[in-house]
Amino acid sequence: MALTHERVDLVTALARARSPEQPGPDTPAGPAVRAWPGPPRGLPPGGPGRLDLDRLLRLSLAASAGSGRLRPAPSAGGLHPVDAELVVGAGCPLPPGRYGYDPLRHRVHRLGPEPDGTPSGATVELSVTPRRTVSHYGHRAWPLMLLDTGHVAAALWLAARVLGNAEPVPRLDGLTEHPLAAVRFAPPPAESPVSQPQVASPPADVPAPRELLARRSVPPPLEGTPPRDVLASVLATAVRASAGELALCAAVGAPRPGLVELAPDGTLRRLAAGEARPTLAAWAAGQQWIADAGAVLLAYGCPTDADAPRIRRAHLRAGFAVHLAHLTALRHGLSARPVGSWQQADLGAALGAPPGRDWIVHGLALGTAHPDEEKTP
Repeated sequence: MALTHERVDLVTALARARSPEQPGPDTPAGPAVRAWPGPPRGLPPGGPGRLDLDRLLRLSLAASAGSGRLRPAPSAGGLHPVDAELVVGAGCPLPPGRYGYDPLRHRVHRLGPEPDGTPSGATVELSVTPRRTVSHYGHRAWPLMLLDTGHVAAALWLAARVLGNAEPVPRLDGLTEHPLAAVRFAPPPAESPVSQPQVASPPADVPAPRELLARRSVPPPLEGTPPRDVLASVLATAVRASAGELALCAAVGAPRPGLVELAPDGTLRRLAAGEARPTLAAWAAGQQWIADAGAVLLAYGCPTDADAPRIRRAHLRAGFAVHLAHLTALRHGLSARPVGSWQQADLGAALGAPPGRDWIVHGLALGTAHPDEEKTP
């Protein structure tokens, strides 16, 4: 299927999104799913030596049963602009080819043959339909769509880990506009007919399927300061997932308000003193509840002079890192909510560094969980 894409001046778009300019009134968001051509087809189950695309997509991109929400990956405003195409090679239950994925119906549409040289397994390519996010956020939409794409890439990566596949390979280099990102999955090795299956417990850092399906962004308020060791664990997850593309810290309140970061020994060390959360609330589109959050994890970098590939790379990595940090927080019993829209949020300048070098790219508000939150489906 031939698709046309409007080119975007991403440097100008980001500068405008960071400005105090307010978005205009809402416009229609359009369909929640791209209208893929051709008849839909189901996803056959996997098997020995075959990648289980059915479970992989159910754990990462499929809508919640009966809700119509495109979950479990979070999205700014619940607008879900990210579209997924599958490039399928050998070792999959689907015949080789290119497919569009419908997350509402958990079906695929064959778009054409696989490109020459397609390896075995499958690659999920991620692009966006801007209208969905622009409908509410206007000129602030592009950084949010890039963050959403990073979240979706992380959801796919986690699903593969849960299924015990070889570690998937995310492409978050920002070098292309279409697709913005991709995640490649190798097929599992075929079982030898004479070998006996090995039963082993999964590593402690691998979540259970139910944890992926239960992911939710908790609505505010998110009060209660996380324990320092738990906050250090959440920060460590984000630091690893950021792959050096961004710096990470967290704003905390009493008894010693300030910014903390991860020390080389895995503990927290003070980056700056003083109460930062009210300023963060003002920078985050005036969301005042952030001033009372127990802690706010911050991913920052992406200087004013960054070119389009670096902008894409920084935002994709920020979404990827915050998604993994979000799940770590939930596994520690915290409540958490990503915060993606930031204006005039020059954290470096606020800390006395040269302006325009260290902008807040993404955030994750954290609080101690309330008993009723853990019962929320």
